[in-house]
Amino acid sequence: MVTLDDELDDESGDGRALGLRKIIHVDMDAFFASVEQRDNPELRGKPVAVGGAGGRGVVAAASYEARKFGVRSAMPSVTAKRLCPELIICKSHFDTYREVSRQIRLIFRDYTPHVEPLSLDEAYLDVTDDIRGIGSATRIAQLIRARIHTETRLTASAGVSYNKFLAKLASDQNKPNGLCVIRPGEGSQFVAGLPVRRFHGIGPKGAEKMARLGISTGADLAARDISFLRQHFGSFAEYLFRAARGIDLRPVRANRIRKSVGGERTFGEDLSSGTALRETLERIIDIVWDSVERTTARGRTVTLKMKYTDFTLVTRTRSVDHYVADKAEFAALARAILEELLPLPMPIRLMGLTLSNLEGESTAASPPPDTAQLSLL
Repeated sequence: MVTLDDELDDESGDGRALGLRKIIHVDMDAFFASVEQRDNPELRGKPVAVGGAGGRGVVAAASYEARKFGVRSAMPSVTAKRLCPELIICKSHFDTYREVSRQIRLIFRDYTPHVEPLSLDEAYLDVTDDIRGIGSATRIAQLIRARIHTETRLTASAGVSYNKFLAKLASDQNKPNGLCVIRPGEGSQFVAGLPVRRFHGIGPKGAEKMARLGISTGADLAARDISFLRQHFGSFAEYLFRAARGIDLRPVRANRIRKSVGGERTFGEDLSSGTALRETLERIIDIVWDSVERTTARGRTVTLKMKYTDFTLVTRTRSVDHYVADKAEFAALARAILEELLPLPMPIRLMGLTLSNLEGESTAASPPPDTAQLSLL
């Protein structure tokens, strides 16, 4: 019988003779909420959300007990309470989350120097070079998950495969506290059965657009040729074409420098009034600052992006000569940009906000900041 280890490991022990890599994606289970439940026994087994309470509060993370009611991250807290009246909303404790994240990363580096953190609670690991002679990528994933549980009293899910795209999909497959392996030769078949909403970068609006084009699954996407995808999705077409076939050539970058942290919202109805725009900006500030906290990013430049109803895109930035100190300063800079633009010449269909010019990034001729959420519209 041919096993995963037979297929991922060759005689040299590193898989390169087959042109394969061994990638693990580790994702902590409901990380912030799980830490709160670990540290407060009264919260265990109950629906818990971490974030801000009140009219403008946003859920940063939700326990699995809360998710059963439809509570999700980035959801307004008032909506979450309406879905789950028994929901307990906890204040975030980012110093604790960062310390746990540091513990987890030390565990990762016991097995490979090739670790690419994506946030406090997830990372890619390239274990092609088996530095401890364990002999199996799957076994390494099992050992890492066991150590995380022993040393932090938290659970993690992991995906094991031969590229980053598939490993990330796999880590989400058997959550919580699960392990999934996608073997060489199985990638395209695995992707074919998934809803396109599972693909990284395809949000609700993108999935709706695809549904209008008759694309609901990976198989539907794979059936469209590259010219069709370019016609409807522009520069995003190449990614979609490869993803539908389980192809991803990106290496794990241990020293990857993040250029920006941000987010954006596309509205169901265009917005024009100052009140609606200010309220929307406040929600985006909450969401983006949660991402800043998750990634421990420090930046000097705040950029506000708006797309008008005629699809004209406008961006405005404000920079300071120091790293933005906290959420209050970040919010003040964002609000000042918006006020300079009001009243708008026409309604907008999208608003986005980013923090860029980050610590470790070259300050010379920095490119425009990347958006954290790819738009298919």
